[in-house]
Amino acid sequence: MKYSSFEELPVWQTAIEFALKVFEFTNNGDFRGLGDTKNQLERAAVSISNNIAEGFERGTTAELIYFLYIAKGSAGESRSMLRLCERSRRFSDFKSEISNLIENAKSISRQLNGWIESLKNSEIRGVKFLTDSIRARKKQDAEFAEFDAEMDDFRRRHEKWLKQKIADPGIRLEDID
Repeated sequence: MKYSSFEELPVWQTAIEFALKVFEFTNNGDFRGLGDTKNQLERAAVSISNNIAEGFERGTTAELIYFLYIAKGSAGESRSMLRLCERSRRFSDFKSEISNLIENAKSISRQLNGWIESLKNSEIRGVKFLTDSIRARKKQDAEFAEFDAEMDDFRRRHEKWLKQKIADPGIRLEDID
């Protein structure tokens, strides 16, 4: 599936949900006396979705991969900070919530890693590198694909019609959906 905006990306949506859950946790947890831990955790969580968005908007596959690695790093940083909280007695009432957040961050990392690996193996260099001839070829490929889909639909309807024609000789092709 092709996405026209980063907001459509499932991993970006997951990263936004993760950040919102982190904000809920940091709002409820006792971060007094832990220095900048609360802000650092919040910044790391937000950095995931922001870097996905920035990489998506850059226009080259290489830049996208670069920013996806930064997003993956921020997911790791979030996990590390959550592990710190997990080991602190003051968060003992939040063990389940912390564990869920850690699993969310791991899931995001896996999604990002899968995307990165698929991009590494892609011949697509990004929209900045699209020439007129490549755009024309892509348009022609899309037109051919549309024609092939129409022919497949016609073939399916025709085969169905032929089968029904045996049972009902008066049936017309137009009567078949």
